[in-house]
Amino acid sequence: MKLKFFLLLALLAFGWPIGGAALAKPILVYYMPWYVAKPFSSAWGWHWTMDHFNPDVVNASGERQIASWYYPLIGPYDSADPVVLEYQVLLMKLAGIDGVVVDWYGADNYLDYGLNNERTAALFSYARKAGLKFSLCYEDATIQQKITGGYLTATGAVAHAQQTMHYVETKYFGDASYLRLKDQPVLLNFGPQFFKQDSQWQQIFSVLSNPPAFFTEDNRLSSGVGAFNWPPMWLSQAPGTGGVLSSLGLEGYLTSFEQNGQAWPAYISSAFPRFHDIYQKAGIRNYWGYLGDRSGDTFRDTLTRALTNNSAIAQIVTWNDYGEGTMVEPTREYGYRDLGIIQDLRRQFVEPGFAGQTNDLTLALRVFQLRRDHSSNATVAAELDRVFAQLSTNNLPAARLALTRLEQEFPPPTKAVRDGR
Repeated sequence: MKLKFFLLLALLAFGWPIGGAALAKPILVYYMPWYVAKPFSSAWGWHWTMDHFNPDVVNASGERQIASWYYPLIGPYDSADPVVLEYQVLLMKLAGIDGVVVDWYGADNYLDYGLNNERTAALFSYARKAGLKFSLCYEDATIQQKITGGYLTATGAVAHAQQTMHYVETKYFGDASYLRLKDQPVLLNFGPQFFKQDSQWQQIFSVLSNPPAFFTEDNRLSSGVGAFNWPPMWLSQAPGTGGVLSSLGLEGYLTSFEQNGQAWPAYISSAFPRFHDIYQKAGIRNYWGYLGDRSGDTFRDTLTRALTNNSAIAQIVTWNDYGEGTMVEPTREYGYRDLGIIQDLRRQFVEPGFAGQTNDLTLALRVFQLRRDHSSNATVAAELDRVFAQLSTNNLPAARLALTRLEQEFPPPTKAVRDGR
């Protein structure tokens, strides 16, 4: 009873709408849009290879060599592939996730930023159709990279950021599916790493008709609403830790962050399943550190905390950062376990009537496989469009019947047909 009372207070304080299917605390998941893969694209992107691994090499288990300790259940994919995006947003919907925050590098055609921006727009299109909210986390570290590369001058940095915010306001802030806190669009910043002065952000946002509810990492800027936390892997670098983030160190960090957050208008509390990066094996740098999975308890503990503290938003870190091993997207190693944890904790702390079960998550994979196996069949495509709508509106019985009928009427091709023989 006390827990429900405090959630209601948070609901009123932070301006989330009450009534219908509205929630006291949105559950968001942090998403990386940067994957490029064959055969959808002509080459493998850096985030699958890290200039060290070769995904064209396939082992005896049928797994490609990728830059990760973990392997996606559907294999390495391209973030612009509509079949993949449909699968991902359906999984989010079925898992009880309310929206997605994309790691965003801006809209410039510099390095892979333009491609990532296109992939972000494609994801948002599917999120919108599935009834999910979306938001952006702006990486201002890109400013220094553009200056170093000669794309931008230091004196033009603030004006360039103003143009970027104009772009976001025009393209997204007015969208009905864009996440809002009270009447302000929610914008995160991974840092700040370049614009470290509050006055700079005041200048940047001064060109907007409605400045965002702005959240930076760990510490709030006075021009912002609050901050969000992140796996504190810097704690694992302390002498005597052996590169491992202990439960005690994590507890102290989370407690301190929450105490600081009490003095802010709002804060975002993050949950994470583990941290196990591939960087040292890829030859990029020494690894950031290690946070153990603990058979799912790391995720259960941090997500429970995020859902029951006074934060305005619970953020899951991450959907698909395979390079750092923080993904909750289904993998061969963990299956649907982490999405099942989200379902259970949503039902326990946010929405008692939430009916989602782990077995329901396989519906998204069935849609994915039918799309893949019958990509040129217009009849199958039209039926799957209807299944997507059914799953997006929680009409799971109708979706199951339709998928079973399609699988019987249109069985998967033989391996020889798949291989083009």
